[in-house]
Amino acid sequence: MGLINSILTWIMKKRIHQIELFMKYPNEVQEEWLRKLVRAARHTEFGKKYHFVSVENYSQFAERVPVHTYEQLLPFIERHMRGEQNVLWPSEIRWFSKSSGTTNARSKFIPVSPEALEECHFKGGKDLLSIYVNNFPDTRIFDGKNLAVGGSHQLNENDPSASSYYGDVSAVIMQNLPVWAEFIRTPKLETALLGNWEEKIERLAKETMRENVTSIAGVPTWTVLLIQRITEMARARNILEVWPNLEVFFHGAVSFTPYRRVFEELIPSPAMNYWEIYNASEGFFGIQDRRGSSDMLLMLDYGIFYEFIPLEELNNETPRAVPLGEVQLNRNYAMVITTNAGLWRYLIGDTVRFTSTQPYRIRISGRTRHFINVFGEELMVENAEAAIARTCQLTGAAIDNFTAGPVYLDAHHKGGHEWIIEFTRAPASLDEFTRILDESLRQLNSDYDAKRSHDLALAPPRIHSVEPGTFYNWLKSKNKLGGQNKVPRLCNTREYLDDILAMLKQ
Repeated sequence: MGLINSILTWIMKKRIHQIELFMKYPNEVQEEWLRKLVRAARHTEFGKKYHFVSVENYSQFAERVPVHTYEQLLPFIERHMRGEQNVLWPSEIRWFSKSSGTTNARSKFIPVSPEALEECHFKGGKDLLSIYVNNFPDTRIFDGKNLAVGGSHQLNENDPSASSYYGDVSAVIMQNLPVWAEFIRTPKLETALLGNWEEKIERLAKETMRENVTSIAGVPTWTVLLIQRITEMARARNILEVWPNLEVFFHGAVSFTPYRRVFEELIPSPAMNYWEIYNASEGFFGIQDRRGSSDMLLMLDYGIFYEFIPLEELNNETPRAVPLGEVQLNRNYAMVITTNAGLWRYLIGDTVRFTSTQPYRIRISGRTRHFINVFGEELMVENAEAAIARTCQLTGAAIDNFTAGPVYLDAHHKGGHEWIIEFTRAPASLDEFTRILDESLRQLNSDYDAKRSHDLALAPPRIHSVEPGTFYNWLKSKNKLGGQNKVPRLCNTREYLDDILAMLKQ
């Protein structure tokens, strides 16, 4: 084991004691962070509006400050983007994380304060390595380099002072990394931050194929494309012929479940590790902390105070959020965050399910807007991805991407679900694939099963198998290649289905 690897491994192990502290005293740590956040922002415009000076506890905070959607916080954020300061947060805001969440044309711009960078995003990256090292004490990831597949950033044209920027959260983090981090990562920063994805993937492949890459961090969708391009350029059978010391893929942004089979073919090594993280534009929320389980430890000392709204209450006029200490296991919650970048009781748009409360561990179950419930079936993204994975396993198929939406009922036809699936290896029989997918969904979701019973309310699903590159071309047509952009898995309308199907007819 190299000297640098030994030193960095030892350093990373030291943080575990602090992680164990918030695991042992989760509610106390969260209460302390709420006090710090409110105290820090008491003289901001937002703090004055809600009289933070006299807020003494969580009950007062929740009574005074309403839960906010992005649209409700937007007037404050726009003032920061025009160069105003001390609006949502007291320290200077010079960076904004651009997040689409879906392929919608409208983008979100999330303030990123210096505290959010240091206490949340950077700390999350270090903790990820610390947790991984403690699970794999003989790791040699620091003997080589980490390949980070990120986005791009640009000058904020709305700021008259021309002193602020926005971009994908990965680009914001990379641009602000300390100098020493450059020695353990690849490619060059200039390449990593290129805006043109098609040019970027070529340069990424050329620059990294001769490096000793031991770890990769990125979104599965785009990482697959890069690995495929590198093996093609190197004329290799698989990526291990190019990077024989590749050890781990740190992945997030989309569920890894549908991609696992593809990765196991691209990286045919039983020793390869896949480690899940929950790092969004708004913050670094969770890290897988155990081998053999993809549940993620909720990180409680990153300058974020968490609340949760039971999903069934979300559409109420005044939905009640509960603090961490009141959550229940295996119940879907919409996540609400208050952060050290000035997001106050912000409805992030993700839904999570707690799998443990000692310590608090979560799984991402979907998006508050990404589900199908036209007929009362309450189909969540988590159900769809698990069903797709099971069906692929039973049929020998492998997929690249998929999306699904409703088929509306009319006087002559029952309603149902329509799927568009891009296979990297098609099943021998699409009819058999459809049957098993339907069966899997019925096993995973009792509401779906009830609606499908005897075909009373829902007809069997309808699947379109599309050519390789379909979703890539669709994202390209929306100017959404690379970065954090992703295909919406489920939609309660036909917005995405009809758009893709129309593109295929052109």
